[in-house]
Formats: sequence, structure tokens, C-alpha cells
Amino acid sequence: MILVLLGPPGVGKGTQGARIALHYVLPTISTGAMLREAISKGTKLGKIAEGYRIDRGEYVPDEIIVEAVDERIEEPDCLNGFLLDGFPRTIPQAKVFAGVLLKKKRRLTGVIDFYAPIDAVVKRFSGRRICSICGTTYHITSQPPKIEGICDLEGGTLITRPDDEPDVVQHRMEVYHEKTTPLRDYYRECGVLHTIDADQDPDLVFRATIELLNRLEAEETLIFEQGKWNV
Repeated sequence: MILVLLGPPGVGKGTQGARIALHYVLPTISTGAMLREAISKGTKLGKIAEGYRIDRGEYVPDEIIVEAVDERIEEPDCLNGFLLDGFPRTIPQAKVFAGVLLKKKRRLTGVIDFYAPIDAVVKRFSGRRICSICGTTYHITSQPPKIEGICDLEGGTLITRPDDEPDVVQHRMEVYHEKTTPLRDYYRECGVLHTIDADQDPDLVFRATIELLNRLEAEETLIFEQGKWNV
């Protein structure tokens, strides 16, 4: 099972991705983490990537990202599949990645798009509070402290991070949708995009996702058995 996960910040993609990976025993590949690891290990790829300030969000050329992914999915833990988080980000990356899979005679199972309305995501972020001492995260509705405004662990004052302010979150969401809409449209045209309603309880989101993935997995098995396997 090879999956690409899409979804804006705050939609719960990371949480769902971790649960999917655990459920199917698959590694999650984050391109950002992968490049940072390559840099820390001083690999050939890491030395090339080191010339770009990825810690500041500086653009890393597609060929470097694709090469990193190509190397990573050759590892033994990717034999039965993997999840991709943060890649592809653009249509050119998606097309090159399709070529990588074709070369390896592997097939993209699906692209899971975790969707929630912008106002729902803004509400999630604007309700988040952080302990000023230990950094523990709370939410005023879904995960409130025992005493309003006070951390349960350290007794510190709970504060709102600047990037959780509604206008900031609104802008981030608008930028995300502007950048990813072409990619979603591309995968929709390829027939592999599947949208999950993420504006509900996380357990319900997970249940809907697993039902979808079990169906996709069964379809893959049938295609393989019928000898119609292609990327």
C-alpha cells in the first residue's frame, strides 16, 4: 500500500497518518525530516541539501527531493508500502514520482485528502493554548485544563501562540489551498484522489479512512490477481 496524504495544517493529518501507519505497519516518509536526517548524517545527499536553508523554509529543488524519496523507498521497511507526508507538493513532483514508481514496477494506491472547512480549522487553532512554562498544549473546548487558563502540570499561564491567531491561520489556509488545489485536481483527474471529512471526531475520521483503505487494498489485490497490474 502506497499512499500520499494531503491536508492543511490543523486538520489532523499527522494524527491520522500515525494511526494509519500503525494499523498497517507502514513507515511514514516526511521529506523534511528525511533531508534533515541526511544532513545530520553527512550523506552525499545531505551535503547537497545542506546548501539550502530548509529550516527557514527555503526552496529545495525538485530533483533533490525526488532523489531523496527514491533512495528512501528502497529501504527494506518500505517493501510492503509506505505513507508520504509532505510530498509531492507540486504537479511536476507528482509526475516525476509516478515515473519513479513505474521504474520500480510499483503502484500508487491512493491519495487521501483530509478536508475541513477553513472556518473549522481556524476555530481549532484559535482555541489552542500553550503553557508558558512547559509548552504543554491544550484546547479550550476539546482538551481544556482543570483550571481555566492554568497548566495542569506546571501551573503556568496558558497563552495563545502568535501563529494561532485567527487572521494568521486564515492566511495560512488560503495559501495552502492556493498551492495545493492544482495538485488535488491533478490527482482527481488521475482517478486516485479520495477525500475524507476531517471535520468530525478523530475516531470517526480514522474509521472512515480505514474503511476506504481496506476497499482500495481489496481492489489492488483483485487487479493484481487478474494480471492487470500497472502504475
